[in-house]
Amino acid sequence: MLKKVLLVVAAIVAVLVAVIATRPAGYQVERSATVAAPPEVVYAQVADFGRWAQWSPWAKLDPGMKTTLTGAPGSVGHGYAWVGNDKVGEGRMTITEAAPGSRVAIKLEFLKPMEAVSPTTFTFAPDGAGTRVSWKMVGTNNFMGKAMSLFMDFEKMIGGDFEKGLSQLRAAAEAEARAAPPSGGEAAAAAAPSR
Repeated sequence: MLKKVLLVVAAIVAVLVAVIATRPAGYQVERSATVAAPPEVVYAQVADFGRWAQWSPWAKLDPGMKTTLTGAPGSVGHGYAWVGNDKVGEGRMTITEAAPGSRVAIKLEFLKPMEAVSPTTFTFAPDGAGTRVSWKMVGTNNFMGKAMSLFMDFEKMIGGDFEKGLSQLRAAAEAEARAAPPSGGEAAAAAAPSR
């Protein structure tokens, strides 16, 4: 009897391992939003990790989170490291590409609770009087990631965070754009006497 039970358990484990092995090896999450601010204003919010506390969907999950900034904002090598509670874990981000007003590429490294590297990009394109910003993250699922994907929809879970972050990024960038003094022709028009 015990031998039959062990054979059944072994068969179940073998089937489960086979099912997990067939899960997708890679993942991609992408969301976009339109922001009523110029590309350079939206870009500045993303390329300076010191500003992420204003809009990041994860910044408020741990008020006691310890963060460290390195390098010059908006430049290749600019970094952000964090250590926090179970909701935020531990990791670091490093800018690998910085094209002012158009693109930021980031090496995103999760250290705890699980190790993973997820290249992340932000792109900024003029859209009418505003900016179309897209946030994209890609990565590879290890065996544990594949197993978790049986029970969680990673794309929807992280996608929801991206949507919240883009909404908060929109609010921060639009507030900055409203507070900025008028430029060039707008300033001259504002200074001209009315008739």
